[in-house]
Amino acid sequence: MNTIRTLCFVIAALSSYAALVYRLSQVRRSWRDSAYRTLITTLLLQCLTFTMGAVAMGGPTFLGVPNLAILCMHLSAVAFCVAAQIILLRWAAADEEAARKARWWLITGIALNVLLTALFLLADGSGRPSSDFDTGSGRPLVLTYLLVFIVSQAIPCVTIFRQCGPYARMTDNASLRQALRMLSVAAVVLFLYCVARTVNILTAAAGVDIGAWKLASNVFSATGIVILSLSLTNSSWGPAAGRLLEWSRTYRAYRALYPLWRDLYESSPDIALEPPGASVSDLDYRLHRRVVEIRDGWRDLRPYIDRTGPGAGGPDQGASEELRQAFTEASQIKQALAAKRSGTIPRDNKDAGDFDDRDTNNFVAEVAWLTQVAAAYSKLGKAS
Repeated sequence: MNTIRTLCFVIAALSSYAALVYRLSQVRRSWRDSAYRTLITTLLLQCLTFTMGAVAMGGPTFLGVPNLAILCMHLSAVAFCVAAQIILLRWAAADEEAARKARWWLITGIALNVLLTALFLLADGSGRPSSDFDTGSGRPLVLTYLLVFIVSQAIPCVTIFRQCGPYARMTDNASLRQALRMLSVAAVVLFLYCVARTVNILTAAAGVDIGAWKLASNVFSATGIVILSLSLTNSSWGPAAGRLLEWSRTYRAYRALYPLWRDLYESSPDIALEPPGASVSDLDYRLHRRVVEIRDGWRDLRPYIDRTGPGAGGPDQGASEELRQAFTEASQIKQALAAKRSGTIPRDNKDAGDFDDRDTNNFVAEVAWLTQVAAAYSKLGKAS
């Protein structure tokens, strides 16, 4: 059990240091920004918190003083929560309002750390077994110390969660909006850590052993800190990740359209503006060309389309109207290609609509629709 707890502390510490190093790489161009300096302070306190946690798990003493690492961990955790609240204010509030609320949080954090230090000394924290700071061991002062610490963590989680939603709706900055949403998720997970930690303490005080469920607080803590680290660095990696995700979606659509495009190209080679290749450079342009060429190939098939002919295959019962239409279009394309190869022109080959009954001014919607048709076309090919 101690191994898993130590691993959770190490994961939280590593994610904190990774976020800190990532942000420090921007120090030359951002140091004059007060929000950036606050963010670096927050990450330093985050690193200190979980470094002290790992040190506390590694041995009973720190600098020769028993349980000093636990006290340092708790004090830095309070300071870290206050700093996280302040950085949120810097992101979302006006300068004057942010400064006023930041002073209030700073005073509250100092008062809480003074209270925790006093309770630690009154409870003879350095003279107690380190396990007492996991369970409280029924000692009133130790229990009070632990509960004050948990409250100091839970309240910022609640306030951050309540503020992130409205702030995210207010901002026009997509990267900041994503960071605020991730921060709200981190606040929820860390609040669950506070709940799990409270359950651990109260069940131990009542003499109830909950077994491996004690580890839930460590898992919530490590998970929440990883998400928090990502949210605090989102403005740097978020745009790049968004571009990578968009490229991935474009590539999937480009590949999904290939079977339909290939057969139309073999039937009407003139639809291609340039010779086909395997390169995925300038993928947006290539996807646009693929959509246009599918349209042109479809139009070349108009004389061979039999609108009265039965569809081949189809979706399962209960499928949506759009999916059934995609299978109908795919079946007509397949039959028209076969008719063109054999030189058979259907008697009723009038094609008044084809794909043009879709909204071709919305490229994203058009790609989504053609992807459904291409998927249906591939399924019909496998079934035949």
